[in-house]
Amino acid sequence: MNSKDKNQVVLNIQNLDISYYTRAGEIPAVVDFSLEVKYGETIGLVGESGCGKSTVAMAIMQYLGHNGAVKKGLIEFKGRDLTKLPEEELRQIRGKEISMIYQEPFSALNPSMTIGNQLMEVPLAHEDISAEEANQRAYQILEDVNIPDPDRVLASYPHQLSGGQQQRVVIAMGLLSKPDLLLLDEPTTALDVTVEAGIVKLIAGLSEKFGTSQIYISHNLGLILETCDRVFVMYSGEVVEEGRIRPLFRTPRHPYTHGLFGCIPLPTADKNAAPLTPIRGQLPLPHERPRGCNFGPRCDHFVAGTCDQHDLRMESVDDDPSSSHRARCIRWRELTQEKLSGSVTSESASIGEEVLSVHDMQKYYTIHDRSIKAIMDGTSLKLVKANEKIDFEAHEAETLAIVGESGCGKSTLAKVLLGLEVASGGEILLNGENIENVSVHSRSPKQLATMQMVFQNPSDTLNPSHTVGNQIGRAIKKFEIESNREKIRDMVMALLDTVKLPRDFYYRRPRQLSGGQKQRIGIARAFAGQPSMVIADEPVSALDVSVAAAITELLMDLQRENKMTLLFISHDLSIVRYLSDRILVMYLGQVMEQGDTHDVFQPPYHPYTEALLSAVPIADPDISKREIVLEGNLPSALDPPAGCPFETRCPRKLGSICENERPPVQLADENHRIACHIPMEELRKVDPVVQIPDSTGEWKGQWLRCINSWTAVVPFSGTF
Repeated sequence: MNSKDKNQVVLNIQNLDISYYTRAGEIPAVVDFSLEVKYGETIGLVGESGCGKSTVAMAIMQYLGHNGAVKKGLIEFKGRDLTKLPEEELRQIRGKEISMIYQEPFSALNPSMTIGNQLMEVPLAHEDISAEEANQRAYQILEDVNIPDPDRVLASYPHQLSGGQQQRVVIAMGLLSKPDLLLLDEPTTALDVTVEAGIVKLIAGLSEKFGTSQIYISHNLGLILETCDRVFVMYSGEVVEEGRIRPLFRTPRHPYTHGLFGCIPLPTADKNAAPLTPIRGQLPLPHERPRGCNFGPRCDHFVAGTCDQHDLRMESVDDDPSSSHRARCIRWRELTQEKLSGSVTSESASIGEEVLSVHDMQKYYTIHDRSIKAIMDGTSLKLVKANEKIDFEAHEAETLAIVGESGCGKSTLAKVLLGLEVASGGEILLNGENIENVSVHSRSPKQLATMQMVFQNPSDTLNPSHTVGNQIGRAIKKFEIESNREKIRDMVMALLDTVKLPRDFYYRRPRQLSGGQKQRIGIARAFAGQPSMVIADEPVSALDVSVAAAITELLMDLQRENKMTLLFISHDLSIVRYLSDRILVMYLGQVMEQGDTHDVFQPPYHPYTEALLSAVPIADPDISKREIVLEGNLPSALDPPAGCPFETRCPRKLGSICENERPPVQLADENHRIACHIPMEELRKVDPVVQIPDSTGEWKGQWLRCINSWTAVVPFSGTF
């Protein structure tokens, strides 16, 4: 048990103003920020990109750079004002008493140094110990963060580790000197949900062990709910609402906080009956903030003459004046939960005829092992089975989600469909035409236009030297939709209208656009060829929740208007639950489960699907969830398990049958297929992962499980 007093304040920030000074003048980044953190307490900072969350963290670390400065206020750490300490004292505090875990682990690690040397630097710089003791400490902390084979990792360079392992190393580095305060800046954004779940649990356990206080910076409200004691909602450089987690999540008082919750695909959301409600407009630039409430121009409840007359202060929103729930809104008493809630509905698109059929598709790669042992053994040529026996179909106006962890073969499947790779076997029919062996270079303009892709990172797919109009127009001309210059321009303008962007964006270049605007341009370019099918590869994973909601709703609107088929690739089952009609769950190149969305999200589950569902953070304190944390990493595609590909990590493994035999495909119902050795009768007995209380307070999940258990088992002996 840690001896630190949990009532003692470790960090005290009062009335903090932070500005950056540029040639254009002073840029006020953070205004009137106050925060107290006690020992062992976890605080969440949430808000859109550009709201000042990371700036606060950098101010605590005193990493504001030459043009950044604390203009006013106090940052007191264990009784010492960090803004007034000399550089030498700050160096002793950083890494030892205050540590930070960054969003990109690879950027935080030195590529020219081994992991062992980088970890040893921390205690050697801050403590009077020998290199041997530092090495032992490094070994021990790697064991604490559950990294297998610490000796190998200590001798490895960063590029030799997976993303999850790199993040665990950065966490180990941050906790190596048992700091009193740990800052976490989007520590799990780039990770799979299963890896994220393990790392979140790991950080919580180690922080409890060392008595470490934490400040989580994230736009993932589900993660904040699962990890934090209190939350501070930031908007345009200032806190607009703060309070303890559960009261604030149940009854948000500020319109911006409520708007954030309206952007999240909770289990109770429905793309037709209860669609997401994106926050309109954009975050104002620091030097263009409005008078009064900063959120005023985007707020549906703004009242001229009231909300714009003076600077607003935080005030308690509970009857108890000592309550910690406060909001920066002059009208919070008038805005009840009913008034804040929306009632917009959308018509569901009717699913049409089959447009894509994939049967027994395989994609293999041959690689050369140049090691002496492989050459001597005659095994220098190895086969990588990226996709193995893939079977599914997609229909007009249908959304088919393809889910799974990184490395499961989702993107390889997309490349084969697009013709960037050709299949090694099997059959792919697009509108009745065989395309499995037709590369992108051999496809006709019509075939190319029929199937288009929206990529995860729009910045990497837009030419920085060309205007938006040129890039969209080029696609129209390339796909032989139109050749007349004036008509092409008119079509581009119409596409900009479709993706809800101003027409003057025609003349802009990518550097002049935000991340959400770039993604809209990517969507407009994908629709330039009037495709019947669009493949979206993680199109919203790197975006703020408000931007992600807008992009998601845009895709849904375009699908309804154009009757196009959407293949949505993701590892996030919360967004998949919201927008998909059917789901394909992949693991190590194989299909583990597929079926209608409502079937896949209730028992019976494949054990892998069950773990994926458990790993998704849910931003609703009234919804309960079973905890399933997968141990170990995805096996190498060079040496996959002989039997079930999931057997090395499966918490419900039966034994040798799972190790040696490929699992049979069982039918849970007419369209729901599960590849597993566990009998269907046993799979049906599993309790729901997510339990949603209905209006009577009973658990909907239990009711769904009972209904499902009455469904007759349909024998099935084929493959997917």
